[in-house]
Amino acid sequence: MSGHVAVLGAGSWGTAFAKILADAGRDVTVWARRAPVAESIRTERRNPEYLPDLLLPARVTATADAAEAITGAEVVVLAVPSQTLRGNLAEWAGHLHPDSTLVSLMKGIELGTTKRMSEVIVETAGVAADRVVVVSGPNLAPEIAAEQPAATVVAGTNSARATLVQSSIRTPYLRPYTNDDVIGCELGGAVKNVIALSYGIATAMGFGDNTRAMLMTRGLAETARLGVALGADPITFAGLAGMGDLVASCSSPLARNRTFGEHLGRGETLEQAQAATRQTAEGVKSCLAIRDLARAHGVEMPITEHVERICHEGMDPRLAVETLMSRTAKPESYE
Repeated sequence: MSGHVAVLGAGSWGTAFAKILADAGRDVTVWARRAPVAESIRTERRNPEYLPDLLLPARVTATADAAEAITGAEVVVLAVPSQTLRGNLAEWAGHLHPDSTLVSLMKGIELGTTKRMSEVIVETAGVAADRVVVVSGPNLAPEIAAEQPAATVVAGTNSARATLVQSSIRTPYLRPYTNDDVIGCELGGAVKNVIALSYGIATAMGFGDNTRAMLMTRGLAETARLGVALGADPITFAGLAGMGDLVASCSSPLARNRTFGEHLGRGETLEQAQAATRQTAEGVKSCLAIRDLARAHGVEMPITEHVERICHEGMDPRLAVETLMSRTAKPESYE
């Protein structure tokens, strides 16, 4: 292997992650789906579609040929929309080095299979699970691109690979922590998108801090319940990949799921909200898969259920509020 890092995906987080890697001393090749984007990154060191004001380090180059980016890479970072991962990786798998470390930046659950992204990687690429590392946490790309202090979690079952990724992204502005709870970190990243949709809906409906605090804390309870049912460590949800990511995605206007939710809360249809935001809000599709995953394991996730009904069944957000608030009262618990 050459030791360079391939970043497959030139969206906001993929672009910011390429900068992080370069600032940490790695040579980076970004794969962009559109050739003009790759050309701009290569010649002007800018991504005209995402983070256009960011001047990328000289260590970053780009290509529209995925095989060119992947070949010889010691670390391959996957930064595509979660529902496109399986199809893309099926085409790319043959170019992976037999000992490369695969890094998932994706925060979603696959529709139909209800698999986490690391499970899709293992199944599609035919690799051992310990070759996969997950990066999760409160990672709003524009803030990190501006080098504002932040932290993230690098989760993997192979400590050497997790440490490799940790050292590859440690910079003066980003502090990575390692964790072996891949399940918890992935679920925290996926479910927080759904809760952020609910937070955006509530914000647009004019509700205040009590309502929004309720959604975050009860949303975290839903996440933890599902996580424990799937074998995650409940402590994970109190950390960066749980509460940290949830707070950032709910409270920041930079967060696309919160912004998408605001459009829904103003009475727009799913199609209108998509046209207005023009970016992938992972929670819109993942809420279906997360709902199915919860039902399969007998886990109650009422906020998730109602977000799914608003997004995909046309439920009026006002009715969703009424039915959520009229549910049978229970002791506060994460169980």
